[in-house]
Amino acid sequence: MTRLGYHASHEQLGPRTLLEAVQLAERVGFTEAMCSDHFAPWNTRQGESAFAWAWLGAALEATSLRFGAVNAPGQRYHPAIIAQAIATLGAMYPDRIWTAFGSGENLNERITGDRWPSKPERNERLEQSVHVIRELLAGHEVSHEGRVRVDRARLWTLPEHPVRLFAAAVTPETAAWAAEWADGLLTVNQSTEKLERVIGAYRDAGGDGAVMLQLHVAYADSHEQALREAHELWRTNVFPPPLCWDIDSPEAFEQAAQHVTPEQVKGSVFVSADATAHVDEVGRMLDVGFDRVYLHQVPNDQRAFLEMAATHLIPAFAEVGA
Repeated sequence: MTRLGYHASHEQLGPRTLLEAVQLAERVGFTEAMCSDHFAPWNTRQGESAFAWAWLGAALEATSLRFGAVNAPGQRYHPAIIAQAIATLGAMYPDRIWTAFGSGENLNERITGDRWPSKPERNERLEQSVHVIRELLAGHEVSHEGRVRVDRARLWTLPEHPVRLFAAAVTPETAAWAAEWADGLLTVNQSTEKLERVIGAYRDAGGDGAVMLQLHVAYADSHEQALREAHELWRTNVFPPPLCWDIDSPEAFEQAAQHVTPEQVKGSVFVSADATAHVDEVGRMLDVGFDRVYLHQVPNDQRAFLEMAATHLIPAFAEVGA
């Protein structure tokens, strides 16, 4: 095993291309992968957003990788439906699926036409949704009245082994709260100081599960090309909460990002044409305290990144994972 995983970005690559990418990721030595679960991309240049749960079935069948998916139950998805999806994949592919739950973004959830709730309301809804999902995965019949409503739901197909339910958290406050209900924590790259605060908040609140990072990187033939492509595709993804939670369309994200510079993108994406630099950055993240790092190649050329990973990243971190 390694302590590395590959991130499959549905917002940037079509489902067939992404399936080929995870197959290549396995061939070069990755044993872990994760994917996003959006209804819309962050901007029109990204230009894709396939249905993650259909794709996951194909990806699990086409590889032997273990997969995770980030999901926001409660508005776009009813928690009973997500529980059914998790149970089905868990039954078909034992010990190869996990989910990280978050409170969602308006970009995706607004499609239902329902009001976009405040963050405290969304957290309350998320906690209730996770409770419903856990009860269903345990084989119980569930009825619930609250931020979500459930009427006598029961799953008839269950996984033989428990499926781990993590929390997706960006802030220390959410990380501390997640320690109350999650099996572990997933976050995204920020400054080292902020990442240490997120991990510290989770651990201080009693969280003892795995702590994982989605690390955005840009690798290309030259530094200039890597930075140019990172800026083109990812400048809409530099905004901190609550702005990133509340913007409601790819076009609005593009408007907000029109003055974002390439240098500012480097605060969210590790940019380098030097393979050794990528090895050092991953090592630094592991030293911060992460048990596993999932690498997201922001430029669309996944093959160049994965071939670099085969010769540099995978050998450097070929050790027993946490």
